[in-house]
Amino acid sequence: MSTVVFLGGGRITSAILAGLRLSHTKDRLIVHDHNPGKLRQLQRRYRAIPEGNLQRAVARADLLIVAVRPDSVGDLLQAIGDITRPLLAVSVAAGVPLRVLSKELGPPVRWARSMPSPVCRSGNGLTAVSFPVNLSRHDRQRVRDFFSTFGQVIEIPESKFDAFTVTYSSSHGYHALATLAKAAQEIGLDRKTALLAAAHAFADGITAWREGKHSLQSLLEEAATPGGIAATTMAAMDHAGYGRAVRKGLKAGFRRARYNARA
Repeated sequence: MSTVVFLGGGRITSAILAGLRLSHTKDRLIVHDHNPGKLRQLQRRYRAIPEGNLQRAVARADLLIVAVRPDSVGDLLQAIGDITRPLLAVSVAAGVPLRVLSKELGPPVRWARSMPSPVCRSGNGLTAVSFPVNLSRHDRQRVRDFFSTFGQVIEIPESKFDAFTVTYSSSHGYHALATLAKAAQEIGLDRKTALLAAAHAFADGITAWREGKHSLQSLLEEAATPGGIAATTMAAMDHAGYGRAVRKGLKAGFRRARYNARA
């Protein structure tokens, strides 16, 4: 049995723990956080073992998951102090590059980066991973195996990590769902029906594309007949700046990720 230690008991740790429990993992799961309330909640929901002492938590880890806010990573790693034994660590902090992690807590700690989606709580997550060139094949596989427990894993160069992070977030889907449903209510649908219709537009339509053999363009053409309601709706959205708003949002998120990397 392997021991996985999470430093930080926030939302992404909660989502990962849910995905791990759904998969019936055999790993021992330990969480460190300064908030006793979070630790009690994670223990109750996911049978995570609470550990309030940072050094004791790290000492028990076979795999260390750093899951705190990007602006808290530096202080956390400094608080850990010297580590004298080999340890594989993975950061899920957005925008914090491997060079910064290794500078704060270098050898014998071996670092990797990952970006797991909160959707991993359902077992349908998507996680990007990135490795330094000198990380062993064994360690790379250990990281992939861990995150593949609750969804698909893809390896991308660290130079592409920030662009991936701002693009893959499930927040895009939730935001779009809420916006479309609200607009539908304004033209006459009740909330329940508006959410049902909007969810079908996104979830079922995208599932049909992912699981089928048709191109995205062909499905767009099928769904939006020239001169029809869907085509008119799409044209009006584009005219109102839909594409411009999406591009502006991604660029803002990308700048924030780069800001985090300055630590």
